[in-house]
Amino acid sequence: MQVILLERVAKLGQMGDIVDVRPGYARNYLLLQGKALTASKENIAQFEAQKAQLEARNLETKKEADAMAAKLDGQKFIVIRQASDGGALYGSVTTRDAADVATEAGFSLDRKQVLITRPIKELGLHEVEVHLHPEVMVTITLNVARSPEEAELQASGKTIQEAAAEEEAQAEFEIAELFDDIGSAATDDADLVPTPEAANEGEDEQP
Repeated sequence: MQVILLERVAKLGQMGDIVDVRPGYARNYLLLQGKALTASKENIAQFEAQKAQLEARNLETKKEADAMAAKLDGQKFIVIRQASDGGALYGSVTTRDAADVATEAGFSLDRKQVLITRPIKELGLHEVEVHLHPEVMVTITLNVARSPEEAELQASGKTIQEAAAEEEAQAEFEIAELFDDIGSAATDDADLVPTPEAANEGEDEQP
């Protein structure tokens, strides 16, 4: 199926290009979201008549996207989720979740602008793409944790698994120290108990 693009579409073409696409992709995405028109003579003529206006609108929206990109690119957002001790989420983090936390932080995003290439199903730091405009893309990081404290820990560069291992090692160290202290105390107590030989020596010295 041939369509004429009304804006740049990644891996497909620029505004004004006439491209061949699958009918389903055209109907369910390009035409539905107003990114293209079927490449009929009437629509091509309509595009040519409105081309200058479309280009001007595209330039304006790109300027707005560039301004937002300067603030949004590289931002980190915390997403609190329940997860197992091993770090597996009970569910997954979606594009809607990403859009919601960014919007709460003052960036107006729609879930359709967020691209999650791999499902987020575990704790940790996850980079996702945000398409602010057909020609403007930025990357944000979702810090998925069970609590703000865990999020802070992950932001410092540690994984939950590493932190758990450190806590376990510290606990084992403290237990070992406790047993060492108990052993030392027992040895000291043993030194205070007179041996039979010492007791006999004391008796020999009595008049």
